[in-house]
Amino acid sequence: MTCKGSILGAEVAIGRRSYNTQVIEVEDTLESHAKIESGGLLKPHLFFLTIPQVEGGADIYATFRWSQKLLYDSGHFSVEIPFRFPYFVNPLPKVFMKREKIQLTVNSGFSKEVLLQGTSHPLKEKSRQGDKLFFHHEAIVENWSSKDFNFSYSVYSGDLSGGVLVQPATLRDYDERDMFCIFLLPGSGNRKVFRKAVVFIVDASGSMQGRPLENVKRAVSTALSELVEGDYFNIITFNDELHSFTSCLEQVNDKAIASATDWMNANFVAEGGTDIMHPLSEAMALLSSVHDTLPQIYLITDGSVDDEHNICQTTKTELTNRGSKSPRISTFGLGSYCNHYFLRMLASIGKGHYDAALETASIENRILKWFRRASSTIVANISIDAMTHLDEFEVDSEYIPDLSANSPLCVSGKYQGKFPDTVKAKGYLADMKEISIELKVQQLKEIPLDKVLVTKQIDLMTAKAWLSADKQLERKVIKLSIQNGVPSEYTEMTLLQTNLDKVDGTQKVKQKLKGQKGRDEQRILMHGLKLGFGNKDATRENLITGFGDRNPAEKLVMLHKGKGCCSSVADCLCCMCCIKACNRMNDQCAILMAQICAALACLGCYECCSEVCCGGSES
Repeated sequence: MTCKGSILGAEVAIGRRSYNTQVIEVEDTLESHAKIESGGLLKPHLFFLTIPQVEGGADIYATFRWSQKLLYDSGHFSVEIPFRFPYFVNPLPKVFMKREKIQLTVNSGFSKEVLLQGTSHPLKEKSRQGDKLFFHHEAIVENWSSKDFNFSYSVYSGDLSGGVLVQPATLRDYDERDMFCIFLLPGSGNRKVFRKAVVFIVDASGSMQGRPLENVKRAVSTALSELVEGDYFNIITFNDELHSFTSCLEQVNDKAIASATDWMNANFVAEGGTDIMHPLSEAMALLSSVHDTLPQIYLITDGSVDDEHNICQTTKTELTNRGSKSPRISTFGLGSYCNHYFLRMLASIGKGHYDAALETASIENRILKWFRRASSTIVANISIDAMTHLDEFEVDSEYIPDLSANSPLCVSGKYQGKFPDTVKAKGYLADMKEISIELKVQQLKEIPLDKVLVTKQIDLMTAKAWLSADKQLERKVIKLSIQNGVPSEYTEMTLLQTNLDKVDGTQKVKQKLKGQKGRDEQRILMHGLKLGFGNKDATRENLITGFGDRNPAEKLVMLHKGKGCCSSVADCLCCMCCIKACNRMNDQCAILMAQICAALACLGCYECCSEVCCGGSES
């Protein structure tokens, strides 16, 4: 999956055993099987399952379902699907006929023309039905695919455009209200971007030492270089204390950027604790006097603090008092020790953007994408006139964010009443002229809008439940999670093992619908699928292992350390590395390595025998 992907479910059948994922409440996992864990996320984009007791030659049938966001760049939508198969999974040549098959359906939700931009595999267009396109590829191949599947397309639009998708509530929906999704596309009209007054707030606590802070520094330095003449900026670092580049906003020029880079090299030193409220208040004070620019705050942190609820409430009051000139607050979380729901809620309150990096290697790239998305505003203070036509209109996010030139805007929620044929979205351009965009309303029949939006809805509702400590809202998250098979902070995804010989079909269906397990079924917990609500103890102790393994105690042990130099070598190895290395060996090299290993084994046996029979070095 991509980093924006979410696992929806998996089924595996082998012999007379079957395994399928199931989402259940957290309380249900506190049973006898609570300590059995197998499968989950090794990395944010890598989901795995461990299937025990597989005999050689057995056929394994596996189906995985996941959702992932389309990437958007320069007016093009694209998707990347993992489609690479290692050499060692290929059957023996001339024994099996290998056939690869790809079926792709594109449902743009747009009444405008869809243009194919590129594909990694030779797809043939089978048919078009309105805004739906059908593609197909099937071929006999010598080896399974060695490259991922890529597909990109664009929707013809010379300027700002969008639409409204509505879907009636289903019989199984816990909420009887209908669902809507309003989307706006920036188009290719090259609209002018707002001038900006930018303040970077960077966590420099002790836990940021090493690569995290270095990667953040490089990302901020690159972001500064992308500011243009007419923009303003400042930089604040915080730990137990607060340090600012200057006492006021600096106008962007080559000299100021060079000076800021030198200042970061000298002052980005990881030490001390974490205090977010003080630098956030300082940044809002710096931006209180700006005119003719869009004030923006970029908060980057890896920690969780005690006053997060107070920060949200205080910030909400402050921004409400400032009205349309309030600063946009975008947040970025590093690792798993920060409270990502606090950061998501703070960004929602501040009409900004939230993102995160759970791996050290992805920090710089993701921060730059996040900054470019948040800093390229072309329409601000957006409002939708649908509220005047409906009995009830509730938006999932706290406020409607601005439209960026680098990303479509998607606003979803629930409503009661009847949408008109068209609605209008209004906002302000960079020259402060008002713009009105007419959006056509489409009744969806084939796109499962609830499935498309469920992950985003769960995340936003969880953030609201965390802030308000609303138990009823938590119950809504649980129902939405179980109904759609998407794990949440209040539910768990489990792997249900079933012996097909001992389970009656009717009984199995009833148990699956009720989320129960039978006597011949076993639940195995999936791990790594939840972020949690931050780790304040780890933040106070400045622990620096918030990347990679979310729980060090649950770390999978791949190799045991040897002695002397072998220890250093073993630390650098993993099973997959060994497999890849062996696959690239020719026959002569493989024979040589086997002979060396045999010789080392003989030496080990000789040493063992000398210890036992001869009494070691004393004899």
